[in-house]
Amino acid sequence: MKGVDTNILVRFLVGDDKVQTEKVYAIFKKAETDRQKLFVPFIVVVELIWVLQSVYQIPRSDIVDSINALLSMSILKVEHHLILQQWVVAAQTNKHDLADLLIAFCAKGQGCESVITFDKKATTLGLFELA
Repeated sequence: MKGVDTNILVRFLVGDDKVQTEKVYAIFKKAETDRQKLFVPFIVVVELIWVLQSVYQIPRSDIVDSINALLSMSILKVEHHLILQQWVVAAQTNKHDLADLLIAFCAKGQGCESVITFDKKATTLGLFELA
């Protein structure tokens, strides 16, 4: 199995560099043909969300839909898949900050009862508590 970096997923989703995007499609097609999985580290998903928001200014709903689509791709083995599925559902049904939601669902997935924070806005999510 091979892992993929954030820039591979950015090219796949955004297609802003024709040559690199074609390479990504070829890599994905080969993985599909060879029935191989490509590993997506959780930190790559975190960075992907940040890049799509900050650099490309892609709307929140499109980012959530894109992550959801990646989770459904049979060639991708996404680390913490279940946590990300839960995050997608939550992100589709509320307006909380995507990073805060991800932090909360990661902590919850590790058995935490809450996340201690100084961010008053995050506490409205219910999975955070004010320090």
